Amino acid sequence: MVNVHRAKTELSRLLEAVEAGEEVVIARAGVPVARLVAVRTDERVPGSLAGVIRLGVDFDSPLPAEIAGGFGMEET
Repeated sequence: MVNVHRAKTELSRLLEAVEAGEEVVIARAGVPVARLVAVRTDERVPGSLAGVIRLGVDFDSPLPAEIAGGFGMEET
């Protein structure tokens, strides 16, 4: 955890730490107010889980009435 003043004066060093996998918490008067974390650069690829995830044959069937009622849905 670093205070705001230190974060402003050492931003480049803090960014290097974040790039190395660390998480930096920035505090004002000892109270955490922000978290500095690395940006995810891995992109999602459509279809990358093909063959890994299986859906039941009824996955898009209407919900049973006792469950649908809990969501305020009417049976169709």
